[in-house]
Parts: sequence; C-alpha cells; structure tokens
Amino acid sequence: MEGLSDQDLDAMIAEALVDAYGEDEELVGFHAVLSDRVTVPFTTEVLGVDVIVEEIDLRPGSGVVAICRRGRILQPIGLRDLPLPDPPPEGAEWIEAFRHWAL
Repeated sequence: MEGLSDQDLDAMIAEALVDAYGEDEELVGFHAVLSDRVTVPFTTEVLGVDVIVEEIDLRPGSGVVAICRRGRILQPIGLRDLPLPDPPPEGAEWIEAFRHWAL
C-alpha cells in the first residue's frame, strides 16, 4: 500500500468523524467506516501463523478490533496492532487513517 500524506489521512479522518462528538462517538464513526470500506475476509499473518480476518468489530474496553480466525479459534486483535498482508485488502487506507488518528 502506497503511503498517504498526512493531509490525505486528515481528510479521511474528518470524513469518518463528521458527526461525532466525543471519543465514544468517534470510535463508533470509525468502526462504521472501517466495516463499510475494508473488504473482509482477508488472510494475514499473526505471530507466524496465517489467520483469517472475518470482520471489524467494536468491543468495550478494546476499541476497534479485527476478529481473526484460525480453525475454530476466534481472537480479537486491536486494529492498531494487526499486521497487514502484502498486498493489503481493499480499503486498507482506512486502517492507515484509523492508526493515524489513534496515535
């Protein structure tokens, strides 16, 4: 994925948070955009094993997470920490914008 400029990322963040007031609403806004724009499922590698990212979820206490599956095991992983595959899934620029915002 080609890196986006700070200006591009800031514009995407503004789009995601247009009607949000406060951190809770901002998380809900980003979750909605990520769920809509990032194509799932996709496969990536976590701790040396392949997992399938099945969905983007919003979890109390954890924030925005990727729900990862390996066999019958499901594991939420914070979206800020999720390694992306090469090539990244369609919509991965929104993950980059989320990470920029979450810093």
